[in-house]
Amino acid sequence: MRITQGAFSFLDDLTDTQIEAQVRHCISQGWAVSIECTDDPHPRNTYWEMWEQPQFDLVDPGTVMASLAGCRRERPRDYIRICGFDATRGWESLRTSFIVQRPPHEPGFRIERTQRDGRSLGYTTRPYATDLPPGERYR
Repeated sequence: MRITQGAFSFLDDLTDTQIEAQVRHCISQGWAVSIECTDDPHPRNTYWEMWEQPQFDLVDPGTVMASLAGCRRERPRDYIRICGFDATRGWESLRTSFIVQRPPHEPGFRIERTQRDGRSLGYTTRPYATDLPPGERYR
């Protein structure tokens, strides 16, 4: 099962050239660029672990690409995404976010159904990967 979060998630994985083009676009818009990673990509897990500090006032996408290479080396089995943050007054939020690395095997999610009062049903989504402790997921 392929996790679909952020821009481009329904497309094939981006090449480094395409990633660099997206970073260049973020820079041209004046957005701060950050790299985040996780081994728990649940749709409601919006707070991924930040890799280094966000990079403001960039002029060259090479800085981000070098940081991405370091993140890939240290976290080879994690999901990694790049985010573009617009600090402009009135926006002050992410303007783009896209996955740039996935683990070799994505086990997906299971849906758990529970019966509640009044015969109503509730549904919860749980990732199969979190059955294992952090650091042992996606082997």
